[in-house]
Amino acid sequence: MQLLKMKETVEFMSIRVPAMILSIVLIIGSLTSLAINQLNWGLDFTGGTEIQAEYQGPADLDAIRTKLAASGFADAVVQNFGAPEEVLIRISPREGVQASTIGDQVMRILRADGTPVDQRRIGFVGPSVGEELTEQGGLAMLVALICILIYVAMRFEWRFALGSVIALMHDVILTLGLFSILGLEFDLTVLAAVLAVIGYSLNDTIVVSDRIRENFRKIRKGEPEGIINISLTQTLNRTIITSLTTILVLLALFFLGGTLIHGFATALLFGVVIGTYSSIYVASLVALMLGISKEDLMPTEVEKEGADLDPLP
Repeated sequence: MQLLKMKETVEFMSIRVPAMILSIVLIIGSLTSLAINQLNWGLDFTGGTEIQAEYQGPADLDAIRTKLAASGFADAVVQNFGAPEEVLIRISPREGVQASTIGDQVMRILRADGTPVDQRRIGFVGPSVGEELTEQGGLAMLVALICILIYVAMRFEWRFALGSVIALMHDVILTLGLFSILGLEFDLTVLAAVLAVIGYSLNDTIVVSDRIRENFRKIRKGEPEGIINISLTQTLNRTIITSLTTILVLLALFFLGGTLIHGFATALLFGVVIGTYSSIYVASLVALMLGISKEDLMPTEVEKEGADLDPLP
């Protein structure tokens, strides 16, 4: 394999110091916002009242939200539940107010203009359930990171494993920071998006790491920084195509998917962009800073049995 000409190679690592500073500033800002503003937890985590109502025709969700907001329920989450006529309304807990009372108030608001609406059911999600979901969601991300660390360490090398995990933590912290800074609601769909971001970023990082390892073994002469630049350049087309096609789908979900998956699409859109960045300027940079070299990635030679014996005369 011939070493690519300098003009054909994108010098990614030449701006590694500004990239590192940018990542540190973003992480500090995200952690500060998470400590001060925290997350705007959705009803999946905080608990609240769920009311299922049925209209005689397709329900106008925007009109329902407007009615509820004008009557003091601006935080209500309104979405279709199965059929277009079925509506699920979720209200955050009100101190000292029972779920049945909130349900009666909501139904009176919906029927105020004479629209026939039937109440199908009413339920209450307690705060203890929300706390359990929060603990399980955090545990799921922690287990995912540990499994990734073990896998990449066995598949490649511990420097790549550490870089991959730091890159994933970088992506998760910045995504959570975005939701904290903007005050966006964080519910189970967003948690699913964060886990999907981990998978996307890991896939991109593994592709880059595999190419770096391959080039370390094939290119006889070259500094680690140059070989990493070559590897990143060779995977650039694949990265751009994958990211753009994913972003096109997510843009459609963001603008046309409705309120229900708006947070999901937002988290994934941001996660895809930041995940692509981290696979280049976090995972690869960490491996370079830890002193990755050709000797670390060369396959172990297996000595054949009897190879040390003198040949027969």
